[in-house]
Amino acid sequence: MNLIKPAGLKAGDTIGLIALSGIIEDKLKVERAVEYFNSLGYNVVLSENIYDTNRYLAGSDEIKISELHRFFKDDSIKAVICVRGGYGAIRLINKIDYNIIKTHPKIFCGFSDVTALSLMMLKRAGLITYSAPMVMSDFGLEKRSDFTMDNFFNVVTSGREIKLKNEDKIYKNGSAEGIFWGGNLATIVSLCGLDFIPDEPFIFFVEDLNEPVYKIDKMFTQLFNIPEFKKNIRAVILGEFLNSENQVWLDDLFQEIALMHDIPVVSGYKITHGYDKLTLPIGAYASLIDGELFIK
Repeated sequence: MNLIKPAGLKAGDTIGLIALSGIIEDKLKVERAVEYFNSLGYNVVLSENIYDTNRYLAGSDEIKISELHRFFKDDSIKAVICVRGGYGAIRLINKIDYNIIKTHPKIFCGFSDVTALSLMMLKRAGLITYSAPMVMSDFGLEKRSDFTMDNFFNVVTSGREIKLKNEDKIYKNGSAEGIFWGGNLATIVSLCGLDFIPDEPFIFFVEDLNEPVYKIDKMFTQLFNIPEFKKNIRAVILGEFLNSENQVWLDDLFQEIALMHDIPVVSGYKITHGYDKLTLPIGAYASLIDGELFIK
């Protein structure tokens, strides 16, 4: 696949904030995020549906798709940042015109539910997107995480190689290389039935929130039961699995995955729903060497 890495963000650029998943219940966070980006010298535009309500969704699928297409076709907008996750992205993936994404590539950011959009943009348009902070969880907070903010701007502005050292547990050591691919585990599993898995070797990064160990086991098993997934995976990079009920069981599961599939499995990276989080390019070339991760 010919992958497209978007141009870096520069001072004076315009950032589009878009609601593609759940409803926005706290307008103050959106206002804070706008003020924050403005204070750094960026212009900000909001999607027209940003405060819409359709049951638990931020407006209809039709207006979400219209705004996503509009933001990508507008070449003055250099980055599109999702306001929040929750639920709704998977409703959009078969309605997107991926040719618009491919012919107007730009930075696209989000995590959690937004994983579905990122993986399909990579698969169908070849666009490298970013597992990255969003408005409601990060940019719109009264007290933002310096770690999250610094990491975000370092990654989306510089384009330099990312180097991360494992600071936790290595379930199975080793080396691997491939594209850096993954995100929120439950969202990834929701794509099963679609053509979404990379055709080339990949290093699988993954995190989740509020999932019991048996469901984490079930979701990993479901993915490894897909021939293309099992064929192309080269390593597992574990983010945080917050609020899981039994760390001993979770450790046992990850050790089992490492031994059963004979691949490196390492944890200790701030890929998370938590306060401090990394920004990482989905689809970029990556290598893992003895717990150190390099992403170009």
